[in-house]
Amino acid sequence: MSEKTEMQKLKSGEWFCANDAELDAARIRAYDLTTEYNQTSRSEDTKRRAILKELLGSTADDPVVVPPFRCDFGFNISIDENFYCNMGLTILDVGPVNIGKSVAIGPNCHIYTASHPLCNPWERAKGMSIGKPVVLQDFVWMGGGIIINPGVTIGEFAIIGSGSVVTKDIPPRCVAVGNPCKPIRQLTIEEAGSRKMI
Repeated sequence: MSEKTEMQKLKSGEWFCANDAELDAARIRAYDLTTEYNQTSRSEDTKRRAILKELLGSTADDPVVVPPFRCDFGFNISIDENFYCNMGLTILDVGPVNIGKSVAIGPNCHIYTASHPLCNPWERAKGMSIGKPVVLQDFVWMGGGIIINPGVTIGEFAIIGSGSVVTKDIPPRCVAVGNPCKPIRQLTIEEAGSRKMI
Protein backbone atom coordinates (compact mmCIF):
# COMPACT_ATOMS: atom_id res chain seq x y z
CA MET A 1 0.00 0.00 0.00
CA SER A 2 1.46 3.34 -1.03
CA GLU A 3 2.09 6.08 1.51
CA LYS A 4 -0.46 8.89 1.63
CA THR A 5 0.35 12.16 -0.08
CA GLU A 6 0.45 15.36 1.97
CA MET A 7 -2.81 16.41 0.29
CA GLN A 8 -4.48 13.15 1.31
CA LYS A 9 -3.26 13.63 4.88
CA LEU A 10 -4.63 17.19 4.91
CA LYS A 11 -8.03 16.09 3.60
CA SER A 12 -8.27 13.24 6.13
CA GLY A 13 -7.45 15.52 9.09
CA GLU A 14 -4.00 14.08 9.79
CA TRP A 15 -0.69 15.80 10.42
CA PHE A 16 0.88 16.81 7.11
CA CYS A 17 3.87 18.76 5.81
CA ALA A 18 2.77 22.10 4.35
CA ASN A 19 5.98 22.36 2.30
CA ASP A 20 4.67 20.23 -0.56
CA ALA A 21 4.43 20.86 -4.32
CA GLU A 22 0.84 19.63 -4.67
CA LEU A 23 -0.30 21.84 -1.79
CA ASP A 24 1.63 24.78 -3.25
CA ALA A 25 -0.22 24.32 -6.55
CA ALA A 26 -3.57 24.26 -4.72
CA ARG A 27 -2.67 27.45 -2.83
CA ILE A 28 -1.66 29.16 -6.10
CA ARG A 29 -5.00 28.14 -7.66
CA ALA A 30 -6.87 29.66 -4.71
CA TYR A 31 -4.73 32.80 -4.84
CA ASP A 32 -5.38 33.24 -8.56
CA LEU A 33 -9.14 32.72 -8.20
CA THR A 34 -9.46 35.06 -5.21
CA THR A 35 -7.37 37.68 -7.03
CA GLU A 36 -9.75 37.45 -9.98
CA TYR A 37 -12.71 37.62 -7.61
CA ASN A 38 -11.34 40.66 -5.78
CA GLN A 39 -10.96 42.55 -9.07
CA THR A 40 -14.64 42.21 -9.99
CA SER A 41 -17.00 45.16 -9.81
CA ARG A 42 -20.21 45.33 -7.80
CA SER A 43 -22.24 44.80 -10.99
CA GLU A 44 -20.55 41.45 -11.79
CA ASP A 45 -22.63 39.26 -9.48
CA THR A 46 -22.88 36.44 -12.03
CA LYS A 47 -19.10 36.32 -12.45
CA ARG A 48 -18.56 36.42 -8.69
CA ARG A 49 -20.90 33.49 -8.14
CA ALA A 50 -19.18 31.49 -10.88
CA ILE A 51 -15.77 32.06 -9.31
CA LEU A 52 -17.03 31.04 -5.87
CA LYS A 53 -18.59 27.88 -7.36
CA GLU A 54 -15.20 27.00 -8.87
CA LEU A 55 -13.19 27.95 -5.79
CA LEU A 56 -15.20 26.54 -2.89
CA GLY A 57 -15.99 22.98 -1.92
CA SER A 58 -19.70 23.74 -2.00
CA THR A 59 -21.91 26.81 -1.93
CA ALA A 60 -25.53 27.76 -2.37
CA ASP A 61 -26.48 29.87 -5.37
CA ASP A 62 -26.85 33.16 -3.50
CA PRO A 63 -23.75 33.93 -1.38
CA VAL A 64 -22.74 37.55 -0.95
CA VAL A 65 -19.01 37.86 -0.28
CA VAL A 66 -17.86 41.47 -0.46
CA PRO A 67 -14.25 41.70 -1.72
CA PRO A 68 -11.52 41.44 -0.73
CA PHE A 69 -11.71 37.77 0.19
CA ARG A 70 -8.80 35.39 0.76
CA CYS A 71 -8.48 31.69 1.56
CA ASP A 72 -5.80 29.01 1.62
CA PHE A 73 -7.41 26.41 -0.64
CA GLY A 74 -11.14 26.98 -1.02
CA PHE A 75 -12.06 23.30 -1.39
CA ASN A 76 -12.45 22.92 2.38
CA ILE A 77 -15.11 25.67 2.61
CA SER A 78 -18.83 24.85 2.52
CA ILE A 79 -21.44 27.65 2.55
CA ASP A 80 -25.20 27.16 2.87
CA GLU A 81 -27.91 29.49 1.57
CA ASN A 82 -28.44 33.19 2.36
CA PHE A 83 -24.82 33.88 3.37
CA TYR A 84 -23.51 37.42 3.70
CA CYS A 85 -20.05 38.63 4.66
CA ASN A 86 -18.64 42.10 4.49
CA MET A 87 -15.21 43.03 3.13
CA GLY A 88 -11.96 41.53 4.36
CA LEU A 89 -12.91 37.92 5.16
CA THR A 90 -9.88 35.61 5.43
CA ILE A 91 -10.33 31.84 5.82
CA LEU A 92 -7.35 29.56 6.39
CA ASP A 93 -9.11 26.37 5.33
CA VAL A 94 -6.50 23.74 6.05
CA GLY A 95 -9.39 21.98 7.81
CA PRO A 96 -13.08 22.08 6.91
CA VAL A 97 -15.05 25.31 7.41
CA ASN A 98 -18.79 24.62 7.40
CA ILE A 99 -21.07 27.66 7.33
CA GLY A 100 -24.80 27.15 7.89
CA LYS A 101 -27.90 28.94 6.64
CA SER A 102 -28.38 32.68 6.99
CA VAL A 103 -24.99 33.39 8.55
CA ALA A 104 -23.84 37.02 8.53
CA ILE A 105 -20.22 38.10 9.06
CA GLY A 106 -18.98 41.66 9.58
CA PRO A 107 -15.86 43.21 8.01
CA ASN A 108 -12.28 42.07 8.54
CA CYS A 109 -13.04 38.72 10.16
CA HIS A 110 -10.62 35.80 10.15
CA ILE A 111 -11.38 32.09 10.42
CA TYR A 112 -8.39 29.84 11.16
CA THR A 113 -8.34 26.04 11.02
CA ALA A 114 -4.57 25.53 10.80
CA SER A 115 -2.72 24.35 13.87
CA HIS A 116 0.94 23.45 14.38
CA PRO A 117 2.99 21.43 16.90
CA LEU A 118 2.72 23.34 20.18
CA CYS A 119 5.76 22.00 22.00
CA ASN A 120 8.05 21.08 19.14
CA PRO A 121 9.68 24.03 17.34
CA TRP A 122 11.68 21.65 15.12
CA GLU A 123 8.47 20.10 13.73
CA ARG A 124 7.01 23.58 13.24
CA ALA A 125 10.13 24.58 11.32
CA LYS A 126 9.60 21.60 9.00
CA GLY A 127 6.12 22.94 8.19
CA MET A 128 4.09 20.32 10.04
CA SER A 129 0.40 21.28 10.26
CA ILE A 130 -3.01 19.87 11.04
CA GLY A 131 -6.50 21.17 10.25
CA LYS A 132 -9.13 21.47 12.98
CA PRO A 133 -12.67 22.08 11.66
CA VAL A 134 -14.64 25.28 12.27
CA VAL A 135 -18.43 25.25 12.19
CA LEU A 136 -20.76 28.27 12.09
CA GLN A 137 -24.26 26.92 12.60
CA ASP A 138 -27.45 28.42 11.17
CA PHE A 139 -28.22 32.10 11.80
CA VAL A 140 -24.89 32.93 13.45
CA TRP A 141 -24.22 36.68 13.43
CA MET A 142 -20.65 37.96 13.77
CA GLY A 143 -19.56 41.57 14.21
CA GLY A 144 -16.41 43.08 12.71
CA GLY A 145 -12.80 42.19 13.43
CA ILE A 146 -13.48 38.74 14.92
CA ILE A 147 -10.95 35.89 14.96
CA ILE A 148 -12.19 32.29 15.07
CA ASN A 149 -9.50 29.84 16.17
CA PRO A 150 -9.13 26.21 15.03
CA GLY A 151 -11.59 23.58 16.20
CA VAL A 152 -14.38 25.98 17.22
CA THR A 153 -18.13 25.48 16.75
CA ILE A 154 -20.46 28.47 17.13
CA GLY A 155 -24.01 27.37 17.91
CA GLU A 156 -27.12 28.40 15.98
CA PHE A 157 -28.45 31.95 16.49
CA ALA A 158 -25.37 32.95 18.51
CA ILE A 159 -24.19 36.56 18.25
CA ILE A 160 -20.44 37.26 18.51
CA GLY A 161 -19.43 40.80 19.46
CA SER A 162 -16.95 42.84 17.40
CA GLY A 163 -13.27 42.30 18.12
CA SER A 164 -13.80 38.96 19.87
CA VAL A 165 -11.24 36.15 19.74
CA VAL A 166 -13.11 32.85 19.81
CA THR A 167 -10.94 30.08 21.26
CA LYS A 168 -13.64 27.65 22.46
CA ASP A 169 -17.09 26.49 21.37
CA ILE A 170 -19.91 29.00 21.81
CA PRO A 171 -23.34 27.57 22.73
CA PRO A 172 -26.48 28.29 20.71
CA ARG A 173 -28.70 31.33 21.27
CA CYS A 174 -26.34 33.50 23.26
CA VAL A 175 -24.43 36.77 23.02
CA ALA A 176 -20.69 36.21 23.41
CA VAL A 177 -17.90 38.79 23.48
CA GLY A 178 -14.29 39.35 24.48
CA ASN A 179 -10.79 37.96 24.29
CA PRO A 180 -11.15 35.12 24.97
CA CYS A 181 -14.76 35.20 23.79
CA LYS A 182 -17.30 34.11 26.44
CA PRO A 183 -21.11 34.09 26.60
CA ILE A 184 -22.48 37.06 28.53
CA ARG A 185 -26.18 36.29 28.26
CA GLN A 186 -28.67 33.88 26.76
CA LEU A 187 -31.06 35.06 24.06
CA THR A 188 -34.79 34.54 24.48
CA ILE A 189 -36.69 32.58 21.85
CA GLU A 190 -38.17 35.87 20.64
CA GLU A 191 -34.73 37.49 20.33
CA ALA A 192 -33.04 34.54 18.66
CA GLY A 193 -35.87 33.29 16.48
CA SER A 194 -37.78 30.06 16.36
CA ARG A 195 -36.39 26.81 14.96
CA LYS A 196 -39.39 26.92 12.61
CA MET A 197 -37.54 29.68 10.70
CA ILE A 198 -34.99 27.17 9.44
